[in-house]
Amino acid sequence: MNETPVSSNNNGAAANGAAANGALIRLQAVTKVYGTGIAAVEALKGIDLRIGQGEFVAIMGPSGSGKSTCMNILGCLDVPTAGTYFFQGRNVGRLTQDQRALLRREHLGFVFQGFNLLGRTSALENAELPLIYRGLPVKKRRVLAREALASVGLSGWETHTPAELSGGQQQRVAIARAIVTHPKVLLADEPTGNLDSERSREVMELLTALNRDRGITILMVTHEPDMAKYAARQVHFMDGLIDGRSTEGGA
Repeated sequence: MNETPVSSNNNGAAANGAAANGALIRLQAVTKVYGTGIAAVEALKGIDLRIGQGEFVAIMGPSGSGKSTCMNILGCLDVPTAGTYFFQGRNVGRLTQDQRALLRREHLGFVFQGFNLLGRTSALENAELPLIYRGLPVKKRRVLAREALASVGLSGWETHTPAELSGGQQQRVAIARAIVTHPKVLLADEPTGNLDSERSREVMELLTALNRDRGITILMVTHEPDMAKYAARQVHFMDGLIDGRSTEGGA
């Protein structure tokens, strides 16, 4: 299978240069099998994929195509049955479970369709949650969380709980939580799936700005072609394989 190439990124010259210098992420002949014997299901059938630093990539495909399995492996939430996952040149398969958790904590941020905010805590407390796991003192956590909320346009909303926020604002809090640790990669799973069209555009414009201005590599699963157009590249999955289509674009 030919490796899906790293395309040029139209979202900024810095990202172009970074991507051209080598892959931040590389999957090589990755397979994933669930179950055994006649019950075995091959979710991934030998995936080769390169993601350059600073890219914004939309991962697309129908349900059961393998895209979510691939994202779980990229997010160190699952491991391949066979094949190799390299992150910054490191063979992730050779890491212990604790080392993978550390890689996930230090380098990856996650945004989900359902926001996954703590309902009884403020926007500020939700945003600082990853910093608690890092053991940062309260004063430092609060400073960084306020900065993250400001960067997503939520200055002045720090004390509001999720119930006091719109869906778009809740997703902004979730994005603030994901970027508060300054991750290299942001993995977004259907980030606009629970939003109306106007709020969806706002969230996508925010993700585009984070990619362009901060150089954060963004990998986004989406079923929505209109949202995928914001990405510089689209990778399409079908029946556990990458079907070869790769597009350039951006909104």
